[in-house]
Amino acid sequence: MRSEMFLLFLLRKYIFLMKNKTNLQSRASKRELAHALMDYFVANPNQEFTPTDLYKQFKIKSHPSRKVLADILDDLVMCGYLAEGNRGRRASYRLLQQQTLTEGTIERRGFQVAFKPDGEEESVYVSDRHSCNALDGDRVSAAVIFNRKRNRREAEIVNIVHHAKDTFVGVINVEKHFAFLDVNDRYLPWDIFIPKTEIGNAHSGDKAIVKIIEWPSKENRSPVGKIVEVLGASGDNNVEMHAILAEFGLPYSYPENLEKLANKITPHITDREVERRIDFRDVTTFTIDPRDAKDFDDALSIREVKSQGAGVVWEVGVHIADVTFYLKEGSPIDQEAYKRATSVYLVDRTIPMLPERLCNYICSLRPDEDKLTYSVIFQLNDRAEVLDHQIARTVIRSNRRFNYEEVQAILEQNGEASPEDLTKPGEHPKRVEPNADGSPVGEYAAELITLNRLAKHLKAERMKGGSIEFQRDEVHFEIDEQGHPIGTYIKASTDSHKLIEEFMLLANKYVAQKIGMVPKGTKAKTFPYRIHDVPDLEKLQRLSTFVSRFGYNIKTEGSKTDISRSINKMLHTISGQREQGVVEDLALRSMMKARYSTHNIGHYGLMFRYYTHFTSPIRRYPDQMVHRLLTRYLEQDGRSVNQLRCEEQCEHSSEMEQLAANAERASIKYKQVEYMADRLGQEFTGKVSGITDFGIYVLLDESHCEGLVMMHTLLDDYYAYDPDRLCATGRTTHRRINIGDPVTIRVEAANLEKRQLDFRMLEINGRKLVN
Repeated sequence: MRSEMFLLFLLRKYIFLMKNKTNLQSRASKRELAHALMDYFVANPNQEFTPTDLYKQFKIKSHPSRKVLADILDDLVMCGYLAEGNRGRRASYRLLQQQTLTEGTIERRGFQVAFKPDGEEESVYVSDRHSCNALDGDRVSAAVIFNRKRNRREAEIVNIVHHAKDTFVGVINVEKHFAFLDVNDRYLPWDIFIPKTEIGNAHSGDKAIVKIIEWPSKENRSPVGKIVEVLGASGDNNVEMHAILAEFGLPYSYPENLEKLANKITPHITDREVERRIDFRDVTTFTIDPRDAKDFDDALSIREVKSQGAGVVWEVGVHIADVTFYLKEGSPIDQEAYKRATSVYLVDRTIPMLPERLCNYICSLRPDEDKLTYSVIFQLNDRAEVLDHQIARTVIRSNRRFNYEEVQAILEQNGEASPEDLTKPGEHPKRVEPNADGSPVGEYAAELITLNRLAKHLKAERMKGGSIEFQRDEVHFEIDEQGHPIGTYIKASTDSHKLIEEFMLLANKYVAQKIGMVPKGTKAKTFPYRIHDVPDLEKLQRLSTFVSRFGYNIKTEGSKTDISRSINKMLHTISGQREQGVVEDLALRSMMKARYSTHNIGHYGLMFRYYTHFTSPIRRYPDQMVHRLLTRYLEQDGRSVNQLRCEEQCEHSSEMEQLAANAERASIKYKQVEYMADRLGQEFTGKVSGITDFGIYVLLDESHCEGLVMMHTLLDDYYAYDPDRLCATGRTTHRRINIGDPVTIRVEAANLEKRQLDFRMLEINGRKLVN
């Protein structure tokens, strides 16, 4: 039986349909009859009634009255309240039993609103007037009907269960008796009204965080808020970075009381603790990290342990900072780490998950200091085949802190780098002759070369198994002392990066296998896995259709391995082609997002049956969860932890990871706009990176900044977006603008508040446009 709320919704819907009609009876009497009819069908949910049955029930005799009843029945069918059928030769009507309130989330872009029911992939249209002023991400109850006139499902929001967020960041505009927060947020289409009593010491032009204290209503669509914090003047670099973090609900400072607690933690390692561990302090060990890194949470050790026939057995230790030795579960610092779940990396700063004393000093695997570690120790032959492995608590002493550039230089000067590395931007050292004794040149060069060779074998085997490789070069900004971007450079992925990556992947894989791979008939203990689902078939088919225009093919049917290998083949073939960037972007968007879960479905992108995150506990909370559970299960032979609680932690970590990624992208976009704001009126070359019904996105070749060319500014023709072909077509000339087309643009505008660049198209495919 329907809820009262749903009945009220349908009555409201019916009255709305009825308002614009010319009725033979008064609207009041028609409303009464409609209400009576609805009650009658609810009271008899399993019966069908013909119009004659209803004439008798409601004593309707005159022709005008019967016509009114027929109109009401048509309207109730139209709004999804009744189902129309046939009884004999006459129309009949019955209550639609399956129609109930549905819960889901709101997707809002300005005044465009959609409702996504739980468990469904497709969203349902919601008119703005029926949205209850719900905001993006809000959890709501809605009535979903089928609008026969428009031949589509529609939803009306009946109730907001809870709001996704209640604080917003924007620019304050102070008037005499009130203020407004200009949010410039496509998810919030209204300014926030701030009463005079809640303005505090804010001034016009300040960036501020405002908390909503009164949500929009039918009478007043503008929400009412109060200022929680004034961040400072708009345009200041620190203010803007803090504003981005606040926009995504992320902290930009560490609680002072927890910093004080961390300062009390002693780094001293007792002899008793060393005795409990495997001692690697005399084994060659080093870290390889970015040049500006301060938290070194992984190190590699290598030594030859024994001969095996004509070959060699290498012991490679993947040593990870033993953060959980110092960070007790449930402690105040641990609670804060769980709340944050991840470190956040913006363009010019890192917002750490842990207090500085822990992440940069006590736990960081700094050179020439004894450090406690959790390790996976592998026995490998020359082909990097795993002969044996061990997971153990260890103590190490790093001999050297390398950065990626130093390692890459050693590999290149000894002729060990991949040929493609030598074609990447930047300086490359000349090949040198070996030392007099035949040894390679450079500090720990022999060890680095051996690890690089092993890593290449590991990668080859992984790719053979169907692992998908996206080779994305990252664009970074050169920042001056005020945080202003003054240049860009490409951070390419080279052998030095891949060396570390392959051993981290190997360690993560074997840790997951240790817990997840159990004898048949035995249930694996609860554990957080890093999972990656197979691509959505519809997205994969769209990708296949798109790349076919460039002459490439990918499989959309067959085994997972067959599909992944075809994607890899396509990605390899497009390398260096003009369409490489856009095809890779679309291929990435076709993939599902990786996440954490106790329900192991494997990792499709890596094609690993078992995979987790073990190697970065300084910056990721799930890695700490893994460390604790390894200790519980392997050292203490403990019982399995509560699965529901662990899954909740996984979901929280996945959500925070996504928020951190969104904040990182927002900071990059802000710096892109700030960088191009100094170049207004200048011309640049680029490629079409995306097309929508309102404009064409262009990615610039040199800076990799992306901006929008509005469709109406293309003056040589009227262009319309063709979603099937993913192109824009001229109505008169029939010329097509395709993704990947080379263009020349002029920078027209740079809006820092909206983080938006506007371009003017000057030339496309070598053809000049009318301006």
